[in-house]
Amino acid sequence: MSVVLVDYHKGNIRSVERGLQAAGAEVLVSDRPADVRAADAVVLPGVGAFSDAAATLDQLGLAAALREACAAGVPFLGICLGMHLMFAGGEEHASADAPAPGLGLLPGVVGRVPATDEAGRSFKVPHVGWNSVELVPGAPSLPQALFEGIRDGEFFYFTHSFQAPQTPATVACTCHAQSFPSAVAVPGNPQFGVQFHPEKSSDAGARLLANFVRLAARDRGTGITSGF
Repeated sequence: MSVVLVDYHKGNIRSVERGLQAAGAEVLVSDRPADVRAADAVVLPGVGAFSDAAATLDQLGLAAALREACAAGVPFLGICLGMHLMFAGGEEHASADAPAPGLGLLPGVVGRVPATDEAGRSFKVPHVGWNSVELVPGAPSLPQALFEGIRDGEFFYFTHSFQAPQTPATVACTCHAQSFPSAVAVPGNPQFGVQFHPEKSSDAGARLLANFVRLAARDRGTGITSGF
């Protein structure tokens, strides 16, 4: 099965590439819209600012290709900034009143990680390090399958200053100052976003990437060989 790893020049993607290859996928690193449209599955990684990344996707013609692929039901995984870009907009280098436009796969605007909890205690921003991820009770079976074989409350590695809004698309949460979505899913499709970095999250992260590859292969009717 061919997974297109979108290279829009925002961060080091080689560790993601190696993780997907270890899961049994054939990985094509590409910044070509035609490759995205022809993909069996797509992974959108990235670190950096929402507005800059969104502008680059537009300039490369990748934003339109990603929207078309997702509208056609192609399996998708957004990682960190890639998850943020799934939403309608983001406040980074913009504002809540006039957010930078995202891909619009999910409603809502990505905002800054709060620096205090409800009791007024201070927390460091950016949120960097290991933290637990807990599935939302009653989450649909498809996104639950992304976490198959992973203990609920397992620790994953985070590094971010902005976070997704709470919406019905939230399937897992993490707490840093306040609870925030650490995994989301497009309803009815094998299309997911994770705030953490699975490629930096040891065995649990490797398992999640393998689960995504397996789900994508099942959806596309393509066989894979996986170490899990």
